[in-house]
Amino acid sequence: MTNRRRKMLMIAPLAILAMAGFVFAVMSLWNWLIPAIFGGKLITYWQALGILVLSRILVGGLGGGHGGGRRKMVAGWNQLSPEEQEKFRAAMKARGCGPAPEPQA
Repeated sequence: MTNRRRKMLMIAPLAILAMAGFVFAVMSLWNWLIPAIFGGKLITYWQALGILVLSRILVGGLGGGHGGGRRKMVAGWNQLSPEEQEKFRAAMKARGCGPAPEPQA
């Protein structure tokens, strides 16, 4: 068994317990606040899980990660010649966008 696999087998139960605890916390907060504030109904554990999944889909997307989006953008910007950078700035200004921020290397 590889070291990475052994580590995952040790972490998996903790991750499952943490997720279950998080869902329970969401359910408890909902059942404490929503009925008192808005007159809403109490929810079950599975409904709280559904709310979390739905909020992840609506706010966070379906996955794919966020790995290095800004770094890739800066790297692409730095590959442009000064003339291309100025042309891009002019096009953004013509569209009504503010000035392009100077990249930080």
